[in-house]
Amino acid sequence: MIEKITYIETANTYPYRNLAMEEYLLLHCDKEECILYLWQNRNTVVIGRNQNAWKECLVSKLEEEDGYPVRRLSGGGAVYHDLGNLNFTFLVRKENYNVDRQLNVILEAVKKLGIHAEKSGRNDILIDGHKFSGNAFYEQGDCCYHHGTLMVNVNLGELSRYLTVSKDKLKSKGVDSVRARVANLTEYAPDLTVDELKKKLLEAFEEVYGLKANILKDTDLDADEVEERTQKFASWNWIFGRKLEFQYELSNRFPWGQVTLQMQVRNGRIKDVNVYSDSMKPAFIEEVSRYLKSVRYDKKAICAELSLYWSKDKEEDQMMKDIIAWIESIDL
Repeated sequence: MIEKITYIETANTYPYRNLAMEEYLLLHCDKEECILYLWQNRNTVVIGRNQNAWKECLVSKLEEEDGYPVRRLSGGGAVYHDLGNLNFTFLVRKENYNVDRQLNVILEAVKKLGIHAEKSGRNDILIDGHKFSGNAFYEQGDCCYHHGTLMVNVNLGELSRYLTVSKDKLKSKGVDSVRARVANLTEYAPDLTVDELKKKLLEAFEEVYGLKANILKDTDLDADEVEERTQKFASWNWIFGRKLEFQYELSNRFPWGQVTLQMQVRNGRIKDVNVYSDSMKPAFIEEVSRYLKSVRYDKKAICAELSLYWSKDKEEDQMMKDIIAWIESIDL
């Protein structure tokens, strides 16, 4: 049961430090506490935990224009951040993790601006069918977070220039372009500022949880630990990982996300494999990779190995069944 709520915002716009602060707060959240963290990134493309940076955005163009390619801890797809976007993160322990309650803070804050919004599926918030907020989720042991974007006045032209969203994904959503899927809150509240939205979020946070928020400053955090985590998120290895010289690539879009397998095969066995996905289940995707290593590059052998997977999470079990059915249907 939540007995304490904490609010923190930062004026910092360096994305690697913002993600470092987010991870720090995740690991230092008290047992009966819920933290709301508000932050902004300047000129940044953020990819999901299991995505291929080179396939999701125009990395060279982004870096040439003083932008930042960033990999977050959570799953899901790539998003563009500029200073017209406000990011939020709810951080709690697993027993207090309640996505509906957390999203209600967002819906109530927007309602205070005279805007009616609604949830769509698990990870979008819409106004009149247009997405202004995408959400993603992460857990580490007993610690969980739910974070997302709030598009106040994002430069949609820049969004379209940097992101390379697959045609299959757009087709599955029934739209023609990245730009057609999204909208800014200023289209519905023309005078809205990021600072005004922050005020409404704090008010809604206190009302939904029925508690007065403790105000935390970024200077209250352990500077050395935050800096260490900043260096991790800014490192080439974290952002790009290893670029596998693969011989075989298989790709398919499922209702729950895109999956791409890149495999090196030697002496008839899968020597190495990268599994890329915009699925909201990053830990599951990493498990797929583990199951495939050293298996014979043979349809029956691959499916037999994957069929050994078991999870108490029924959604993950079904995802593995979907992958097996896909492998069974193709020629290797």
